Amino acid sequence: MTFRTLLLTVVAMLAFAANSLLCRIALVDVRIDPATFGSIRLASGALMLALIVRLRREGGAGSAGDWPAATMLFAYVAFFSFAYLSLSAGVGALILFGAVQLTMLGAGLWAGERFAPAAWAGLAAAVVGLVYLVSPGLAAPPAASAASMMLAGVAWGVYSLRGRGVFDPLAATASNFARAVLPALGLSLLTASYAHADGAGIALAIASGALTSGLGYVIWYAALRGLTAMRAASVQLSVPPIAALGGVLVLSEPLTSRLLIGTAAILGGISVVLATRARSAG
Repeated sequence: MTFRTLLLTVVAMLAFAANSLLCRIALVDVRIDPATFGSIRLASGALMLALIVRLRREGGAGSAGDWPAATMLFAYVAFFSFAYLSLSAGVGALILFGAVQLTMLGAGLWAGERFAPAAWAGLAAAVVGLVYLVSPGLAAPPAASAASMMLAGVAWGVYSLRGRGVFDPLAATASNFARAVLPALGLSLLTASYAHADGAGIALAIASGALTSGLGYVIWYAALRGLTAMRAASVQLSVPPIAALGGVLVLSEPLTSRLLIGTAAILGGISVVLATRARSAG
């Protein structure tokens, strides 16, 4: 891995983790409602991506998105935003990541992929860790918010699966962001009676859309050129711990034993699956 690829990868992971922090900061102080946050995030992300695609294009049409993918993108952003009304940054990021990976692994199993015994053990550990993280108890996250984040993870997992093999993923992402703005605005209209936003809340939503989402994806796609599939999957294991650390440092969120145990089980289990699949592919 070159220094350039390493730098791009680190920046991309920080950007993805920052999405959880920005949303949580915006909602914890009631600076903005979730639907408005999601709408602004998608709209500002769409504008940033459209500008970048236009600047880098030398002519010809790029890969267009599609409405099913855009719907999954909207669902991810909407469920993500509402989940962070009650979840801490670290718990939310871990539930999201676990649901994304389990969705994609489940799709592989459904398609007939064979798992070695070690991979099955890792998958079981990840599932048990996710169940433990959200199971009832004094330190358990609110059930509705945890379920919302799980749905966000499933939606992002499906969106990622649909994006496999796309010729120009950046152009497709820009198109899907633009399409997803429409249902997001519809949700904002449906929840208009609860809508509110101050300047700080709007700025946080724009930062989440234009910077940590829009530019974050641009940087990530650039980093992917220098990463193997195994490394690309493995480095994403860093996002939940970064978000958890950010939550502790920025929001003074507690680092509970439940979060630590859940993190070890989910990320450890998934890393075993990834390593086993990489050996099988080799």
